[in-house]
Amino acid sequence: MNKPLEPSPQVYARIGGLAYLVIIAAGVMGEIFIRSKIIVPGNALATSNNIAASPVLWRVGIFGDLVMHVFDLVVGIVYYTLLKRVNKDLALLSLLFGLIQTAVLVANKMNLVMPLFLLDNDNYLKAFHPQQLQALSYLSVKAHEYGFGIGLIFFGFECLIDGYLIFRSEFLPRVLGVMIFIAGLCYLTNSFLLIFSPRLEGLLFPVMLGPLSFIAEFSMCLWLIIKGVNMKKWEARLQLKNNTHL
Repeated sequence: MNKPLEPSPQVYARIGGLAYLVIIAAGVMGEIFIRSKIIVPGNALATSNNIAASPVLWRVGIFGDLVMHVFDLVVGIVYYTLLKRVNKDLALLSLLFGLIQTAVLVANKMNLVMPLFLLDNDNYLKAFHPQQLQALSYLSVKAHEYGFGIGLIFFGFECLIDGYLIFRSEFLPRVLGVMIFIAGLCYLTNSFLLIFSPRLEGLLFPVMLGPLSFIAEFSMCLWLIIKGVNMKKWEARLQLKNNTHL
């Protein structure tokens, strides 16, 4: 009985690229266009007032993050499907790092939901002084920042593995593998600095998670959408694999 034909790797590449584009768009919307406009660093009163004044916008940011994490799983499966041809064990390890990252970041969204509860007008909140509620709300926002950094530790290791596999694949450009590997180093450096030296992390964040990581991931996204995989190299690697099993 003939095995059913698998979808072309180009189909996976296009799906992965489009999912990556959704992730980037949702991430930019949440962090740059919503939370950066609402959160006032070091000012619990102003931040709380902004959240209370724009609860729907705050919720949109949370929803966008959840959409991003759903598509994280799509990209993870696409990467595994493509890169297992290079090394199945490492591709699986990368997928597991990605799943842990997504689980941590999804759970971390509760820290963004908490200010909505604390700044509501329900009677049970009258047991707290308004300044206490504002402080607790800002504390939840700060906890989200650290939860995000912890989640990115796992994503950093995922990028290191993916960068290596892309570099070795031959059916994807080696330069993209190098860029993704460097992005992984940036994520890891930024997250560990957040834990051990928050002030230094604040100074380096615009570089670590700005141009370097964004350019690497956006380049990978566009390549998957526009070019996909090099089919000649893909078939050559498939032929090599089949010959090895003879």
